[in-house]
Amino acid sequence: MEKSSLNDQFLIAMPALRDPNFEQTVTLICQHNQDGALGIVINRTINLTVGEVLAQMDLPSEYFNDADTPVHYGGPVQSERGFILHRDIGNWQSTLAINEEIGLTTSRDILEAMAANEGPKHSLLALGYAGWGSGQLEYELGENAWLSGPADYDVIFSTPVGDRWHAAAKLLGVDLHVLSPETGHA
Repeated sequence: MEKSSLNDQFLIAMPALRDPNFEQTVTLICQHNQDGALGIVINRTINLTVGEVLAQMDLPSEYFNDADTPVHYGGPVQSERGFILHRDIGNWQSTLAINEEIGLTTSRDILEAMAANEGPKHSLLALGYAGWGSGQLEYELGENAWLSGPADYDVIFSTPVGDRWHAAAKLLGVDLHVLSPETGHA
């Protein structure tokens, strides 16, 4: 039996999920296969701006319009490494195509383009990523830790960060306000 891929899906933390890394998060699954999964948390920021990251990398950003944009917490794995989730895949040196429209890039060239205000129109800079080993995500889904559903790019790039958890669940017709944080199995 072939496992279905969760590529290009949202993982929405259920209210009972108390892991401090993922409590009340929405994660975009960027890659999912028999070896595991990789995703970027899209609704949690850290106390750092994109302009500060560009300055730390010695990239002049006087033309960059979004220097005050907060950097996202992408997940607990490799938290010192930058990941740029962006619309319009482009032609960057190291991009994982999530689908025909969205990419995840880790190469410096996209940051150089952003600093010159020539980068993707819609992007999210995250430090770290969320990762699951083989079968781990499927187990967590079976334990009702997550809801999963199709990703929506307006939620990623246009919805205020603090509203994304509820907005992603609403896409599935779920109101997280009425769900109990208690889990149970019949």
